[in-house]
Amino acid sequence: MGLMDRIATLVKADAHGVVDTVEDRSLLLRQHLREAELELHRKRARLEALETEEKNLEEERKGLEITLRGLEEDITIALEGDKEALARYAIKKRIPLKRRLAYIDHRLERGVSERESLAETLGEHETEFQELRCRVKTHLDQTAARERGDDLWSGYDPIVADEEVELELLRRSRASIKGGKDGKGGKGVKGEQP
Repeated sequence: MGLMDRIATLVKADAHGVVDTVEDRSLLLRQHLREAELELHRKRARLEALETEEKNLEEERKGLEITLRGLEEDITIALEGDKEALARYAIKKRIPLKRRLAYIDHRLERGVSERESLAETLGEHETEFQELRCRVKTHLDQTAARERGDDLWSGYDPIVADEEVELELLRRSRASIKGGKDGKGGKGVKGEQP
């Protein structure tokens, strides 16, 4: 095998390596996106479970309160009728129910706190996931376009900095103020497309 054949073989191997690397990155991006989506599904399921548990505990709590009120009446009636044995019986039934009510209150407090925290986190993560999905799609589209030789994506940056948004808002508010003074109604910056 001559030197030129070896160089040609190395160039082909490098080209295949580059394609494999690009494909590997694309596969990794898709895999990370799937994992992020699965994590969101897990968090949504946990949130639904917490809401269901909270609802069930509230229903049990209402039933316990009714039962406890009835037992309290029974104790009062028994004591008024000098039936200490009956009062003891009602108290003996009442004590574990009070304990259960205290446990339910504790679980509700903890569950509500966890649910509120999870709901807030889930909202943030859903926003981040949507941004990630857009970035991955854009990256994959750009990669595919480069592989096809399209120049469609050159100069396109899907990531928008907060400062860019602030500047755009300032431009629009300035144009609105100028438009209001000129009587033009503030339709935006001259020559700007929506």
